Amino acid sequence: MTGRQGPLTGLKVVELAHIMAGPVCGLMLADLGAEVIKVEKLPGGDDSRRFLPPEIEGEPAAFMMMNRNKRGIAIDLKQADGKAVLRRLLARSDVVIENYRKGTMERLGLGYETLKADNPGLIYCEISGFGRTGPYAERGGFDLIAQGMSGLMSITGEGAGRPPVKVGAPVTDITAGILGALGIVAAYVKRLETGRGQRVDTSLFEAGIVHTYWQSAIAFATGQSPGPMGSAHPLNAPYQAFETADGWINVGAANQANWLRLLDVLEAARLAEDPRFADNAARMANLPALVETLTPYFETHTTAEWLDKLETAGVPAGPVLSITEMHQDPQALARGVVTRVEHSRLGPVDTLGLPITFSETPGKVAQGAPLYGEHTREVLAEAGYTAAEIAALIEAGTVAAA
Repeated sequence: MTGRQGPLTGLKVVELAHIMAGPVCGLMLADLGAEVIKVEKLPGGDDSRRFLPPEIEGEPAAFMMMNRNKRGIAIDLKQADGKAVLRRLLARSDVVIENYRKGTMERLGLGYETLKADNPGLIYCEISGFGRTGPYAERGGFDLIAQGMSGLMSITGEGAGRPPVKVGAPVTDITAGILGALGIVAAYVKRLETGRGQRVDTSLFEAGIVHTYWQSAIAFATGQSPGPMGSAHPLNAPYQAFETADGWINVGAANQANWLRLLDVLEAARLAEDPRFADNAARMANLPALVETLTPYFETHTTAEWLDKLETAGVPAGPVLSITEMHQDPQALARGVVTRVEHSRLGPVDTLGLPITFSETPGKVAQGAPLYGEHTREVLAEAGYTAAEIAALIEAGTVAAA
């Protein structure tokens, strides 16, 4: 693959994953420089190819987002020759990522112990709904279910008595992928010392739980489960969204110094003497009254006007942007987290970039998501197959090539 760069350049990864959590893991590694070969099932490929609409000239937008920077190959793993192809690829690789149900890889004859015998240095990353151990290990994994069982949905929403609400983004899928990538990098560091690979096991369930640090701290200390608070913070106030004359603004006046600065901006110095709001503990105890008191002030000016005033005073604040507004934000563009990549059929397409900056070994989004089987011939040739052998595998339906 041309244009490969980043701190993980030279790391060879095979991604046996579909839809989101596993592909996020592969995406993180690819953006950091690893060579990621995405293996799709035959027939049909990754299920996200059928998440339509939206599409761009027939190409599924969801698939393109999760799989840019990877090469693609399609293999029928129900065929003995297909399994042999995959084993040859894995024998030459550093990492494999899979997010199948428990036991699937073993039934295919491709479990960790088998692959470890072929390649003792292989790092084998499993991302599942609930992990490979425990009473729920056999269950499938879905973001909605994980958000509910991790406690996230009990703390998300407008307030007590309202229907449960999930985080708008599939946060457990995305976080599980990032945790998987972190585990792989940690295992790789250890392998550089010992030469031995290992299993890395994480889950959507645990990925949801790690987002409850503050709420779990409260529950451990008090024995009580915190509930949803809208945009407010469970430990500090005011730290939430307020309605303005033309929209909404987030204000982070959580510590006492910023609280007093906020009162100066609002021209509400008298509130500093109100015992209900004297310190953070008092403001948290009287949060509904605090919001009711502050809202009329914010409604007197537009979001832009308040942002200017608050920034001048040094009070943390920001607008509530839509997704398209975020895409056009100058900071997002300057940081490269909104970028453009070359797709082999569509040409330049917009995508999200690497959210980590390195001073010496910057990562790069180098190419768009693969067409179905786009790199099958190329990858097999690199694995030592002759042109005649590749043609025979395609003819037999063992692999598919674009």
